[in-house]
Amino acid sequence: MSDRVVLAYSGGLDTTVSIKWLQDKYKAEVITVTLNMGQLEDLAGIEEKARSLGVVNHYSIEATEEFVREYVSRAVKANALYEGKYPLSTAISRPLIAYKLVEVAEKEHAAAVAHGCTGKGNDQVRIEVGVRALAPSLKIIAPVREWGLDRVFEMDYARKHGIPVKVRDSAYSLDQNLWGRSIECGPLEDPNQAPPREVFKWTVAPEEALDRPEFVDVGFDEGVPVRLNGERVDGVSLLKTLNSLAGKHGVGRIDHIEDRVIGIKSREVYECPAATCILEAHKDLEKLVLTPGEIMFKESVDRQWAALVYGGLWLDPLRQDLEAFIGETQRRVTGEVRLKLFKGSVQVLGRASSYSLYDVNLATYEAKTTFNQEASKGFIELWGLPTVVAHQVLSRKIKEKGGDAP
Repeated sequence: MSDRVVLAYSGGLDTTVSIKWLQDKYKAEVITVTLNMGQLEDLAGIEEKARSLGVVNHYSIEATEEFVREYVSRAVKANALYEGKYPLSTAISRPLIAYKLVEVAEKEHAAAVAHGCTGKGNDQVRIEVGVRALAPSLKIIAPVREWGLDRVFEMDYARKHGIPVKVRDSAYSLDQNLWGRSIECGPLEDPNQAPPREVFKWTVAPEEALDRPEFVDVGFDEGVPVRLNGERVDGVSLLKTLNSLAGKHGVGRIDHIEDRVIGIKSREVYECPAATCILEAHKDLEKLVLTPGEIMFKESVDRQWAALVYGGLWLDPLRQDLEAFIGETQRRVTGEVRLKLFKGSVQVLGRASSYSLYDVNLATYEAKTTFNQEASKGFIELWGLPTVVAHQVLSRKIKEKGGDAP
């Protein structure tokens, strides 16, 4: 059996220590894999660090366009917000990591893959379920979880082995891609304390944002954002522009208590400027072009989709089943939405679509309308008939028993 292990390598403390740990404890030849998903990090520096620690090979994989096309676009169509707040920025990147780990493992004839996730987090579930589904024969090694490594030990271990680490690694755990940035650990573990100023990098404090609002038009084709201010742009450029634009207005800060897959409640802090704007615009456009029944049913489908993906079940057939319905609804989600960005808020000011179900001739309160108001009288009688009959019967029965009618 091969003694090669393919490690998902971010360049952070956990995975950097894991390189040496795998070499020492498992006597393994380590191959590292780093994916670029728009995380604005020094990929050349990450590769240099990995090679300096004796890895036999390193893969820097450019996956930004694939990430936006195959993962972000699906999240947008599903209005994906876990527990109503989190845009799944980290969660939707993990299936792609699992795919690439398996690809490299097969290419390198490795017997195992490894990751730097802890036993308390969600990412261990997301990566391992994906790998097991794609390549059941691969062994999975999780050094941080299996050996109970903590950050104090890791820092000491790194110093003893001459492993370079940044000072900030001792305070915060970070993850980022084009769809968002997550910050954990350190002072953030007290849920009653406001996040320190230094944790935010993509957004300014809302009270310190520009004193003038800014307006932006986001255009969608079949549920996918493809235009900014009327100009067609590729998905990667659109997200980069919106992250910068909304970030300088303080839009996209998220601080909430989240229920992790393994049952632990966690305080989570995110920066998701582009995601916040796009999801707000997309939901509003859906209200314009979908029927009430579609909107109501899709809300439940969207919640299920978000929970499924958050829980690491990207490869579960249910996701594709849900997307069959979602995809059908998105055929009409084409149009423009105008947003106002100001002091940490994003507000929809207008929307337009050739599929709009809004008819001003029906909706207007002016005397000249195509709506026959007399028809409402009969409608009200029929609409409320079950309620009226039920109330009358229940009231009569209560009175017969000597009680007061509700």
